[in-house]
Amino acid sequence: MVVEAPQTVEGQQVWDLAMHCGGQVRAVPGQVVGYDMTAVMAMGRAMGVPPMATAVLMPHIERAMTAALNDRSSEGGEA
Repeated sequence: MVVEAPQTVEGQQVWDLAMHCGGQVRAVPGQVVGYDMTAVMAMGRAMGVPPMATAVLMPHIERAMTAALNDRSSEGGEA
């Protein structure tokens, strides 16, 4: 899955938010499940990201992030 470059100001804001959310990842042994979206929404509000943009765009980034990390983990790399 590929996430394309942001096309709007809001898209760029959400992308920047995603880059700050590394500590908000939920995981179980051996697998990344996704973001803690409650924490992500709170971080987005604190960063001034429109909540609607966060709610609409972050799930797409989350799917790509979890797929990439789980693929890397299954290939013997670290998640």
